[in-house]
Order: sequence, then C-alpha cells, then structure tokens
Amino acid sequence: MNTGFIRLCPEIFLILEIANNLIAFNLKCAIIELKSINVLYGEYMIKVFHAGYEEITAPDIHRGRKNADLGQGFYLSDNYEFASRWVREKKGADIIVNSYELDESGLNIKRFDRDAEWFRYVFSNRRSMPDALKDVDVIIGPIANDTIYNTMGIMTSGFLTDEEALKLLCVGPDYSQIVLKSQKAADHLHFVSSEVISGDVIAANKKIVADEEDKYLQLFAETMESF
Repeated sequence: MNTGFIRLCPEIFLILEIANNLIAFNLKCAIIELKSINVLYGEYMIKVFHAGYEEITAPDIHRGRKNADLGQGFYLSDNYEFASRWVREKKGADIIVNSYELDESGLNIKRFDRDAEWFRYVFSNRRSMPDALKDVDVIIGPIANDTIYNTMGIMTSGFLTDEEALKLLCVGPDYSQIVLKSQKAADHLHFVSSEVISGDVIAANKKIVADEEDKYLQLFAETMESF
C-alpha cells in the first residue's frame, strides 16, 4: 500500500500542478474581463436622461433649435430629477423621461465651465451665429439662466468689470446639460427605458422650480447691489 502510494505521488502532484495552473489562468482572464467591463461602464459609459412628450429610442440631432444654449443637437441631462422637471405641462400630453447610456469612448467632447468662454459661446448661439464647435461630437456645459442677454449687455457695456460680470453668471443653481452634436455621438447613445411622470411628481416639480426661481432672483439682485 505504501509503495503504491509513493509511486503514484509524482503523477498526482503533476495533475494538481496542471489543475492549479488552469485555475490561475482562468482567474487571471476573469480579472482582465472584469477590468474591461469596468472601463467600459465605469469610466466611459454614463447614464443620461431626456424629457419630453414622447418616447425617443433613436434621437435626431437635427431636430433641436439652432439658437439653443449649446447650438443644435439632442439635449440630455445626467440628473434624473432635473430632467423630470425640465419640461412644462402640455394639455393632453404626458411628460416622459427617457433613460439612456452614453458611451463616451472615442468621442470628441468639449467641456465648459461657468466662465467667459462658455458665456460667449452661448450668447453666440442664441443670436443664431455660425456654430464655432460644429465639428465637436458632444458638448457638456452649464445651463444658462434666462437673464443671459441682460448679463451679456452688462458685460459689454463697461459698467462692470469682467470679474463682476462673471459673478452674475454664477448666480443660481449650477445644472449641467449634455448635447449630442454629431451622428457619431447619437450612435453612441443606447436607449434603456422611458417613464411617464405622475401628476404628483409634476406638482412637486412645479414647487421646486418656483422656489429656485425666487431664490435666483433674490441672489441676482443682491449680487448686483454688491457691486
């Protein structure tokens, strides 16, 4: 018994070594695959939302207005709550929030902050000037408030310094918008689902919007008085 056991040991050890190597190899492959998935969905894939009156599975980048903040394109938000209150009620129509995943890999993306460059680009688009960033796939930047025309007039009048004028631009909540400018970007957008917003949510959203507008107007007036 002992002699047979000793004679079989080298074969057993060889089998165990092969098995261990296979396990290690498969584990390494699994780790690499998980890392790849993490890169795809963690670093490059983002969840975005578009609100309107219909389900949109395939966006049309040429449907939007040319004089919108960031030019013509398909507008999105990475904030579900904000997207749900972006659209105003329309008689006989539901408010629908469409959910997507945007794969940013390989796209030419321009990111704006609340600064003079962003403001001049928005002001140019609102005046329907030629789009200076027409070759960009995606633009991400702050949403301009409704007093942007007045603010631009103040900036160009010489009444305020550039620093003071930029302070006005930073008044109010800082919400971001994402616009797909090219068909390549639209092809990187994957529809996930759509949801009809309930009446209770719409009513709550109205209150949030009204409160934000009141706070904004107060802060704007206080900022102007401080100059």
